[in-house]
Amino acid sequence: MVRKIALEEHFLAPGLVPHWEPTVAGIPDAVVARLRRQLTDFDDERLRTMDEAGVSRAILSLAGPGVQAEPDAGRAVDLAAAANDFLAAQISRHPTRYGGFAHLPMQNPKAAADELERCVRELGMQGAMIDGQTHGQYLDEPRNDVFWERVQALDVPIYLHPADPEAEYAGFRGQPKLKRATWEWTVETATHALRLVFAGTFEKFPGAKLVLGHLGETLPYLLWRFDSRVSALYGLSEQMKHLPSFYIRRNIALTTSGMCSAEPLRCAIDAMGADSVMFSVDYPFEDSEVAREFMDTTPLDAALRERIAHGNAERLLKLT
Repeated sequence: MVRKIALEEHFLAPGLVPHWEPTVAGIPDAVVARLRRQLTDFDDERLRTMDEAGVSRAILSLAGPGVQAEPDAGRAVDLAAAANDFLAAQISRHPTRYGGFAHLPMQNPKAAADELERCVRELGMQGAMIDGQTHGQYLDEPRNDVFWERVQALDVPIYLHPADPEAEYAGFRGQPKLKRATWEWTVETATHALRLVFAGTFEKFPGAKLVLGHLGETLPYLLWRFDSRVSALYGLSEQMKHLPSFYIRRNIALTTSGMCSAEPLRCAIDAMGADSVMFSVDYPFEDSEVAREFMDTTPLDAALRERIAHGNAERLLKLT
């Protein structure tokens, strides 16, 4: 069994459970109770599950959307800091097993940048996780330049996690099984990442690093198409001096969270490069044993398996 580092592993913090509950609306009560138990456990069950899957370290992040759903921006700042302090306390009890992604109040980009810096420099976290748009504001908008400047200076990744769009896309009306994790979140998250590419965020901040789960939310499969349409219809510009695939390959890394299939893994490796793909489970929303078996048995040479399972994460997150 190969040693693994998992990057999309969730928890719940006191005070933010009500912000999480709408994301499990309609799910059977027994499933919600199990998820709540697993999300609030940092000891027996979580560590046992990690051991059984060969996960030596899990980078923990708040189950979203957290404070990004909070209507009071000032309260969001306070709740985010409290959640990060809570996470830091849990990490301190198991410092060799856990790392952390900061939770940020994106309603206020300057406050989010300051909180990210505090979490990295004072609490020892490895970056941040952001759950999609914040009250209709996307990360490519100029108001967020102060945030991306700090991200680049700190040299830590931002994990862009799926979340609900601000408004429902008409194509999902009457088809509830297509919503959220089935397809809606993929469309929303891929679009959000492409906004960063096409708006020139990665041109302005070339050192910024974004992480996408689910083997890139379909982006690796579409690189040629993006480049073709820009070349044929729009051309390059000061905003985007290179074709989209250049920024996607340079500035975006991927994890296997929720995608335990050899064919898309091969596509991601071929399209993005072997250094850009990392293991994740998406605990407790995905099955750790399924993720373990996938990582341990998918046809890969030994060196590549080690890079995806833990080596790339150690390099990106500066883990020792």
